[in-house]
Amino acid sequence: MRSPFDILEGYQQRSLAHAVQLPARQFAADVWRGVGYRVGSRHLVSDFREVVEIVPMPPVTPVPCAQPWLLGVGNLRGNLFPVVDLKHFLEGKRTALQEGQRVLIMRQSGGDVALTIDEMYGQRSFELSQAVAPDALAQGRYAHFIDRAFRGEAFDWGVFSLSLLSRTPEFRHAAA
Repeated sequence: MRSPFDILEGYQQRSLAHAVQLPARQFAADVWRGVGYRVGSRHLVSDFREVVEIVPMPPVTPVPCAQPWLLGVGNLRGNLFPVVDLKHFLEGKRTALQEGQRVLIMRQSGGDVALTIDEMYGQRSFELSQAVAPDALAQGRYAHFIDRAFRGEAFDWGVFSLSLLSRTPEFRHAAA
C-alpha cells in the first residue's frame, strides 16, 4: 500500500513531465531597470532598490504644524509612516488625489515614507544606448534629483533618485 506522500510525489513527477519549460530569461548587463511613474508632466523612473513597494493610499491622519507637502501619517500593516505629496514638495502644486490612488513607499533612515504620485506605470527597462541628456526633465527642484534620462517610445524618462531625496535636509524636516 502506498503512503499519501508517495501518491503526491507520483502526481508531482507526472505533472513535471508534462510541464512546458519557459525560456531562460537573459538580462543584458547594459539594461537599466526601474519603476516608472508620473509626477506632474514629468515621467520618472526610480531604481528598484530604492522602492520598497507600491500600495493603495492609506487613510491619512493630518499632522499639526507640518509643512503643507506633508499630508500626514499613514498606517500600513501596523507601521506608521509619513505620507508626502511629492508633486507639492517639488513643484508647490498639490496632487489631485483620486479613488484608487497609489503611493510609492521608499525607505529612508528612521523608517519608510509614502510618496503620492500622479500615475503609476510599473516596471520600465532601458538599454544604455537609450540614454539622453536630462536637461528638459531636470529643471527647477527636479535638477537636484535627476542626473540622467532615457528615451522611451513616447517620451523621455528622468531617473529620479529617491535615496538623494531622503537625504535632503528640507525633506527630512517636515515641521513648519
